Amino acid sequence: MSEIVITEFMDESAVATLRGRHETIYDPGLVDRPDALLALMPAARALIVRNRTQVRGALLAAGARLEVVGRLGVGLDNIDVAACAARNLPVIPATGANDLSVAEWAIAAAMMLLRRAYHATDAVIAGEWPRNRLMGRELSGRVIGLIGFGAIAREVARRAEALGMTAIAFDPLLPADSPHWRGAQRCDLEALLKAADVVSLHVPLTEATRNMIDAARLSLMRKDAVLLNAARGGVVDEAALAAALKAGALAGAALDVFAVEPLTAAAGAVFAGCPNLILTPHIAGVTEESNVRVSTLIAAKVLDALGARA
Repeated sequence: MSEIVITEFMDESAVATLRGRHETIYDPGLVDRPDALLALMPAARALIVRNRTQVRGALLAAGARLEVVGRLGVGLDNIDVAACAARNLPVIPATGANDLSVAEWAIAAAMMLLRRAYHATDAVIAGEWPRNRLMGRELSGRVIGLIGFGAIAREVARRAEALGMTAIAFDPLLPADSPHWRGAQRCDLEALLKAADVVSLHVPLTEATRNMIDAARLSLMRKDAVLLNAARGGVVDEAALAAALKAGALAGAALDVFAVEPLTAAAGAVFAGCPNLILTPHIAGVTEESNVRVSTLIAAKVLDALGARA
């Protein structure tokens, strides 16, 4: 009769903290065994997930004793937040705990895409010496456009500025008089897409943002620009992006998130043959350090929530 169920990977020291107070099942494979997870829910007082576990429908209904849902990350599109709110079930994200990791991924991806040289390993091993073909560009002096200007985007802007870049941003939800705009020039979305050398997405997946970067908006970007997405899959029209890369209408892209995760062979086929493309498996926010921060934060908040309702 475990009170806490953890369905995806978590720092072991944080798991030990939870086990010191409550009966806890920690099984990162539960996300791929929905029937086994469903069987555990009637006894669970707390559920801790990452982004793959779908906390909705039958799973929520089975968790009649649930008192808190902890999210090891910040995006909540895998959780039926409205249904949780209707039953007064708190949903706790790890706000701020992985900002630095995502920001560093964005800067690293921008460097790799603009410089291009990091794709040369196989050629060099084979005895080729493709220096002219792999001559790239510097970040310094270029413009980074940030779509969404929340905490993560502001960390990206700070690092970009340190590298000599100029940051511009679009965020209709951030008030015009917010002091945060000191970190970037405020502009509309169309102007940003036309001006930026690097476009980086930092928005949640909602009906308003689904496929917001579609063929029409990709066509506004410069041919020598690159696109980064470590926000949420579904924000970018993947087929339109692949077509733009193959046509040479865009210089490169880096994706850490996808409309279908894990990316299946069928879903991934659209990217076959795309030049200057970096794909990573939803890992931008996960480093050794951020995993400790995220796990420690969620463990503490879940314990607080259970203690408050004990």
